[in-house]
Amino acid sequence: MGDVAMTIPVIKQLLQQHPELKISFVSNKSFKPMFFGIDRLRFVEAETKGKHKGILGIYRLCKEIMSEEQPIDAVADFHGVLRSFMMQFFLKLKGIPMATIDKGRAEKKKLTAKENKQNIPLKSSFERYAEVIKKLGLSLLLEKKPLENIKQPLPILAEKWFDHKTVIGIAPFAKHPEKVYPPEKMKLLISLLKAEGAVVLLFGGGKQETALLVEWENDFGGNVINLAGLFNLSEELSMISHLTVMVSMDSANMHLASLVGVPVVSVWGPTHPNAGFYGWGQSTENMVSVDLSCRPCSVFGNKKCYRGDHACMEEITHLDIYQKLIPFLKK
Repeated sequence: MGDVAMTIPVIKQLLQQHPELKISFVSNKSFKPMFFGIDRLRFVEAETKGKHKGILGIYRLCKEIMSEEQPIDAVADFHGVLRSFMMQFFLKLKGIPMATIDKGRAEKKKLTAKENKQNIPLKSSFERYAEVIKKLGLSLLLEKKPLENIKQPLPILAEKWFDHKTVIGIAPFAKHPEKVYPPEKMKLLISLLKAEGAVVLLFGGGKQETALLVEWENDFGGNVINLAGLFNLSEELSMISHLTVMVSMDSANMHLASLVGVPVVSVWGPTHPNAGFYGWGQSTENMVSVDLSCRPCSVFGNKKCYRGDHACMEEITHLDIYQKLIPFLKK
């Protein structure tokens, strides 16, 4: 989800700079709400666990794309994985020009090496997406400014939570466990925020995550509210657009908040913004991390801590995160 969200600032600027352009964006149908309201963009729903599963399914998807009224003049592959390569194969048979993302795997390997590490800023994913567009012969100048905060209509159930002056979202989980801040420390942070009178909205996804957040809601009571399992993506985006600030890991929620122009205090452990996945328009002043020679040990946070102590997260205190939130509490 995070990768898909990161395409949107690039796509918006591409459409702004090329008023003659129309885009058909192909992705998992569950991500469609992120593209709501983008003029001249048609979202093509890929049902990768249904009718578009496997090679025959990809062939069927390509046939559907080609049969639409909007013709395809070129294909920009932002994903660079087996499924998108299969799509390229079938569409190339029609003589359609193609361009594929360069993920910079060799330089990212040096960034995460145990020895002779080269921890320097690499191209961001946004820049890599823009390069794909340029390979197709289109100009694109990325203006790296935050997206406008347009507050979207709230679900009726959520309106009462936003009557308060300060509403803080906390997304304490990530796809990979190594990127998750210790839950017992996160609870200490929530205690401080509740004492400040802030409303804390808890965002999550899976069954285990939801169960833990329900437990936290019951433990804290009052203005600490679990949202996991209660709302769809469109509704969550609308609530995020009304937040004072979001607290997240290096995860999709950082990018979702960036899409609606909400500042993010992000917590980074085994991964590092130098890999190119920092949120669009987010200030690095709001990043929380510790400086360790072993960081980053992986690009995506999907590798076990080879030191065995998870120091990149354990050495971050809840007060370190709280200090970043103080300016938002005073608003």
